[in-house]
Amino acid sequence: MDTTVRKEAQLESQRLLLTRPVYLDTETTGTGPQAEIIELAVVDDDGAVLYDSLVRPRGTIHPDAARVHGITPAQLAGAPTWPDAWNEVAPLIAGRYIGAYNAEFDLRMLQQSHQRSWLRWNDEEYGKFFCIMKLFARYQGDWDRKRNAYRNHSLEIAGQMCNITIPNSHRAADDARLARALLIHMAGWER
Repeated sequence: MDTTVRKEAQLESQRLLLTRPVYLDTETTGTGPQAEIIELAVVDDDGAVLYDSLVRPRGTIHPDAARVHGITPAQLAGAPTWPDAWNEVAPLIAGRYIGAYNAEFDLRMLQQSHQRSWLRWNDEEYGKFFCIMKLFARYQGDWDRKRNAYRNHSLEIAGQMCNITIPNSHRAADDARLARALLIHMAGWER
């Protein structure tokens, strides 16, 4: 482990915490280009859940995704549509720093859900995303020679490595809370 890189990751974690970010997590119908969000949660800087809801998709849930999160079509029958859910979430994240574990994936799912509902996506409008997974990869410092980059870890493994007791339930609110706890751990702060 490179202690200089770890210290840089710790300082970046501290800087990000000073922005009082929100934490966002999604569960989806799958991972491909047609996948969309079926659960969305936003957790505030103090750990309070600001938003947590299932979302009724336009498409179907891929069986592999269903095995991970356990969300069924029957559970989604009465859920809000993406435009309705987004109308509640957009003001919560506008102009804020937004922490997500694997931010590229969550951001892509937000954009795809917008596209599938014929909504316009504007990066400038919806805050500044940062990736807690990539930050943890640097913090942990496991170099992957094949990828020529620091090794990414699943949220569950990262939580276990840091002895964080919040479970990785593959549900949006729990996973957003775990991502928040991980950032606090990397910063070396107690909250």
